[in-house]
Amino acid sequence: MIAQQLEKFWQDLKPYNSKLIPVSKTKSNEQVMEAYEAGNKIFGENKVQELVGKHEALPKDIEWHYIGHLQRNKVKYIAPFVHLIHAVDSLRLLNAINKEAKKSDRIIECLLQIYIAKEDTKFGFTGEELEELLKTTDWPTLTNIKIVGLMGMATNTNDFDQIRDEFKHLSGLKEKINLMELPDNIELRELSMGMTNDYKIALEEGSTMIRIGTAIFGARVCKIDG
Repeated sequence: MIAQQLEKFWQDLKPYNSKLIPVSKTKSNEQVMEAYEAGNKIFGENKVQELVGKHEALPKDIEWHYIGHLQRNKVKYIAPFVHLIHAVDSLRLLNAINKEAKKSDRIIECLLQIYIAKEDTKFGFTGEELEELLKTTDWPTLTNIKIVGLMGMATNTNDFDQIRDEFKHLSGLKEKINLMELPDNIELRELSMGMTNDYKIALEEGSTMIRIGTAIFGARVCKIDG
């Protein structure tokens, strides 16, 4: 079942040259291994303790993406191995990632999370805050991070025109920022947007990474999946 769902998404993604990030949060190691043996080597997690446990137990060539809201005091647990942090939503978090990456002698790639939804439950920079961050931050001192793109979550709504507008806004912001003179550790090539219910719209609006949980692994009991 998992292998069949992966194949379906891989076929959907082919015309867009986009990456599939299966969201394995709350899923068993056996389910992750089923996806791994089907050929998938990338997984997304949003709980630090769960991610650390899976990293320790599962094959070391897995590319782990941290996709959830990350607390600064927990960065140290994932800094030695995490491949990409999707939801960087403050300069203080960037500084914490840089500090822990330096301890591990690594450069950690990050996405800046942009607030595009019409909901108070989402995190991220506004477009204005992002431009201010880019202009005022002493980027050359952040030697152990690299900003490789933007991430956003659309409003949880059945209004697909609204969702498209939000994704279009994020895509346009990426294009606008890339026209600016940027420091060496910022290169916006990735756009992480789109989940189980809205990934097709996201792909049409330029997403390079979609985060899919429910449609690959099945629904979780008593929890809302992403």
